[in-house]
Amino acid sequence: MKVAILDDYQDVALRLADWSDVRRHAEIVVFNDHVGEPSAVIERLRPFDVVCVMRERTPLPREILQQLPNLKLIASTGPRNASIDGQAATDLGIAVTATGYDSTPTIEFTWSLILANMRVIDREAASLKAGGWQTGLGSNLRGKTLAVVGLGNIGKEVARIGLAFGMKVIAWSQNLTEEKASAAGADLVDKQTLFREADVVTVHLVLSGRTRALIGPSELALMKPTARLVNTSRGPIVDEASLIEALQARRIAGAAVDVFDMEPLPIDHPFRKLENVLATPHIGYVTEDLYRTFYGDAAASITKWLEANAATA
Repeated sequence: MKVAILDDYQDVALRLADWSDVRRHAEIVVFNDHVGEPSAVIERLRPFDVVCVMRERTPLPREILQQLPNLKLIASTGPRNASIDGQAATDLGIAVTATGYDSTPTIEFTWSLILANMRVIDREAASLKAGGWQTGLGSNLRGKTLAVVGLGNIGKEVARIGLAFGMKVIAWSQNLTEEKASAAGADLVDKQTLFREADVVTVHLVLSGRTRALIGPSELALMKPTARLVNTSRGPIVDEASLIEALQARRIAGAAVDVFDMEPLPIDHPFRKLENVLATPHIGYVTEDLYRTFYGDAAASITKWLEANAATA
């Protein structure tokens, strides 16, 4: 048996979990780099019986899965993975397992981005390292309006922290009710009011057909020139081209983004160069604590499958 661990960017998978039981039944190969072209993914994965994927870094649609005749198990990290074609896996006899999850890292990281963007910490730190000193002015949070798009498990906690900073919290999503908004300490408003009144817009929705490009040119046009947008959810929820245009024209003050339409982010992407963008490489969930859960649970599920497979061989 051969097991592939994909997209282990930090080279930590084998250190953060006990894979000894897996090794008793199979050879483990760890890939620290990322390949995105379907043909390259197929070539890489063809020899493997089991693939461990880190979140949605390597999509596994039907056209890839059906060209991997040896693949019998996908061990995915997290409770769900929209980049795996579950129906195709079922049709092809490929089992898919999930792991535990904790939203704490993303909640905390969202506030890291909000604070850093409001106080332009990235630019001030870069100035200092380049030999400079103070370059701009930050903004307070107290008295400002935090606009939360989506009040689920993450959004409601982000809202609660906003209240602790003395912010007014407003919220909107397609199915949000007055009762749920009130329970999170937020005022339910319509979509246009949310973008018009916001000082900080923070996005906390699941990517789906109806949330893709949910924030586009009309929503961005409603925002104040002093307002900022933060996205730690999924890149395609915000129309990327429209956001870039608004930032280049300085129609909004700035953005902090951890998620993108294409990941890893292309070398020549505008987000790597725009002065009013704080961009991070999709690290909202990347903490040692959560990785231990991900890889520990993945190793356990692979071991269980390998042992069951050995017993029936």
